[in-house]
Amino acid sequence: MTQFLKSYKRIDNNILWLIAAAFCLQMINSAFFLVLNIYAQKSGYLDYEIADFISYRFLAVAGFAVPFGIFIKGKAIRPFFLTAAITLPLVSLFIIEIIEYRYDFLLKVALVIWGVSLSSLHILLLPYIIRNAHPDTHTEAISLNAASWSASMIIVGFFNFGLAQVIGDWFVGDRLLDKRLLQLYSILGFVAVFFVLKMRKKEKIVDATQTFHSALQNYNWRLIIKAAIPVFMIAVGAGLTIPFINLFFFNVFGMDSDQFSLLGAATAVMVVGTTLLVPVIKKRFGYEAITVTQTLAVTVLLLLAMTDFISHLPIAIYLAILCYFVRQPLMNLANPMTSEMTMYYVGKKNQELMSAITSSIWSGSWFFSSQIFRFLREMDLRYGTIFVITAFMYMLAVITYFFLIKDYRNRERKGLLE
Repeated sequence: MTQFLKSYKRIDNNILWLIAAAFCLQMINSAFFLVLNIYAQKSGYLDYEIADFISYRFLAVAGFAVPFGIFIKGKAIRPFFLTAAITLPLVSLFIIEIIEYRYDFLLKVALVIWGVSLSSLHILLLPYIIRNAHPDTHTEAISLNAASWSASMIIVGFFNFGLAQVIGDWFVGDRLLDKRLLQLYSILGFVAVFFVLKMRKKEKIVDATQTFHSALQNYNWRLIIKAAIPVFMIAVGAGLTIPFINLFFFNVFGMDSDQFSLLGAATAVMVVGTTLLVPVIKKRFGYEAITVTQTLAVTVLLLLAMTDFISHLPIAIYLAILCYFVRQPLMNLANPMTSEMTMYYVGKKNQELMSAITSSIWSGSWFFSSQIFRFLREMDLRYGTIFVITAFMYMLAVITYFFLIKDYRNRERKGLLE
């Protein structure tokens, strides 16, 4: 075993059970990312219609996250994990069924509940890790948690592709295989309940003597707002691209769900490898590596955008695949470092709220970005042009992260970090 992997052996078992539970639920998230949009399009929805109902997944979370982040302070987090582990698979099964029958109103309501369930998981994870993991293992625990998303993508993607090769002759161009796959991962998501129940170690709880009304006055809003600005920039840009990248490959290059699953899985292998290297990268280059990797990711995204304009050339699809394959690890490499730095930057008393605000920003901006995407696609604007807009937003985020890291180092030198 290499030296950098040995550091992961120090992570507490309770944290490992938590990450295992999150992994099970991330399998549902991965399956929805890889397959759901294409399944919906095969069921008769147009891409801008898909963008519209997907946006409702993010709408409720924008209003839910901050009150929830305040509410959980001073409370045990494990019961909330258990609720999410039950709710997310149930709602997923419901969504899969009503897409086929095009019950649009019910679909939007279900996606709101689905978004809240998944968002609560994301809100809870970081504070739980920071509270309960040994400080010397924070980077490893956060990196392993981030890698669980990619690991789930690997399993889901390769299994989808392999199954399509074995039984695809019976389901060629049919939405039934996509539906059965989505149902399978939704059912497997219930295994998360088992892992949450294994988390028996008493968790550390942050004291919270203030009332809900007075809580807002007891946070350092200057630090929170400064930390939230780059998150907002990243989220707005990402909302124009990430939820619809499979539609880009499907509509521009004719890549079906099994092929995109293979691409997603292969890319996720790279993401897992680079994510697990984050402790080594951080130790050698510090948080300054964030801006370098993100700048490279933006450059590759611009190249990906260009493939839309040359899609008639045989080489275009190979270039698009290469760009997607390279960009994902570069962009995801920064995530564990930005998450950890942000938690340290805002301090202990602000961490739950910061985690909630981050989730709220992602969900709120993705709602508006999805609506913008719907509007732009209704105008028949090319995917490539939308990706260029995304790259511009990402570049603004890189600039703001540069200044945030400088301020972090300044506070670190002055001993102001809590």
